[in-house]
Amino acid sequence: MDIAPGPLAPASGHPSRLASRPDSRLAEPTSGTVARLLGVSAHHDGRTALRGVDVDVLDGRLTVLVGPNGSGKSTLLGVLAGTHRDVEGQVALPASGTTALVVQRSAVTDRLPITVRETVAMGRWGALGAWRPLGRRDRSVVDDCLEALDVADLARRPLAALSGGQRQRVLVAQGLARQADLLLLDEPTAGVDTAATALIRAAVDAELARGATVVEATHDHSLRGPGIDVVHLVDGRRVA
Repeated sequence: MDIAPGPLAPASGHPSRLASRPDSRLAEPTSGTVARLLGVSAHHDGRTALRGVDVDVLDGRLTVLVGPNGSGKSTLLGVLAGTHRDVEGQVALPASGTTALVVQRSAVTDRLPITVRETVAMGRWGALGAWRPLGRRDRSVVDDCLEALDVADLARRPLAALSGGQRQRVLVAQGLARQADLLLLDEPTAGVDTAATALIRAAVDAELARGATVVEATHDHSLRGPGIDVVHLVDGRRVA
């Protein structure tokens, strides 16, 4: 795979679906496109998780990835984050700016000996570097994110002591603390109650209002409307 900012290049060592077309000129993201996937297939644990997927992520919009479990939503987020490397096809990621990936709570071990506040503060590491002390502005950002997800009163508690819904809100708060240009969310409202879902939806709306671009994997088929692009995946293929 060739992951490149700006113009797309054919995959190295793998056939490129686009390059095999009669017109093999490579597409280039437009000024309103943050990331572009063309003919992307991705493999995970010996199986193909994505099959020839095309996606444009448009600047300042919410892109929703819907589909059943195992449809490739999490893998697609990993490709956009640049963390999934077993990929064929053409991938153009942002040439500049920052990206934050919020994983599902099940992906975080219960053994991490850190508090809620320390977890959210890790969102600032991209700007500061790991384990560097937070400045006044960084502490203010962390405070705001704790408040936004209503977990400020849990700040001193160990992350492992939280319920699943509380932990999910803390992980979203960590993603917000990054203040990223591209925010990737892996089923942030799965398994949380109505109140927590409302907090997360409000946080996503605030990120979009800030000018961020958001890609969210979800089972919520009600996320539709102006400013929302929907990518429907089934068995690793885009069907809509």
